[in-house]
Amino acid sequence: MKKKNQPKIKVFLVDDHPAVREGVRSSLTARGSFLVVGEAADAAEALRKIKKPLPDVVLLDINLPSLDGGELAKRLRQAVPSVKIVAFSIHSGEEYVVRMARCGAHGYVTKDASAAKLAEALLRVHQGGLYFPPEMSDAILAPGSKPSPEGESGVLLTAREREVLALLAEGLANKEVARKLGISVRTAETHREHVSHKLNILTIAGLTKYAIQHGLTSLSSPAPKKP
Repeated sequence: MKKKNQPKIKVFLVDDHPAVREGVRSSLTARGSFLVVGEAADAAEALRKIKKPLPDVVLLDINLPSLDGGELAKRLRQAVPSVKIVAFSIHSGEEYVVRMARCGAHGYVTKDASAAKLAEALLRVHQGGLYFPPEMSDAILAPGSKPSPEGESGVLLTAREREVLALLAEGLANKEVARKLGISVRTAETHREHVSHKLNILTIAGLTKYAIQHGLTSLSSPAPKKP
């Protein structure tokens, strides 16, 4: 149950269909954990309005008439680097999900998903997690996200990012990582986002595998099973 004094998650809706925006707004508002702070019907309006309410999460329709959803996701994150983006679409195809992940989206929800699933996605992303169809994790990870050659991680990641990656690989949550390193939870989340997007690895399992392969954690790869 959400505590009364806990701030609501501020959501900005971008969809060219007023009925869809109205339905999502009503659904989220009714849950009590969310506050819709702004709406836009197209890319230009979204880019014009995004900075004023400073939302936590943008729910972005990827099929706007004026601009490709992936390109708009990039521009929104450039305008407000702290914002999280959840793609919202009628399409469930792998190519759409992978493209939005590559363009900086933190989650992907289809429009036929239940209100509970949508709320779950927004909450998880707000908390620093990712929300993509689990059956597409391999597609999201490949081919551009294959682990880099040995030693390249030192070039791609800062020292702090390597520390965060190592702790995530050991199973620590963002809050525990923050406590361990003496930084804020938000800073820990930001480092995790940077690591994920630098390496194009969007799952904890993938990050853990990368950390093990590059000697960034004391964990060991599981021994092969005997025949």
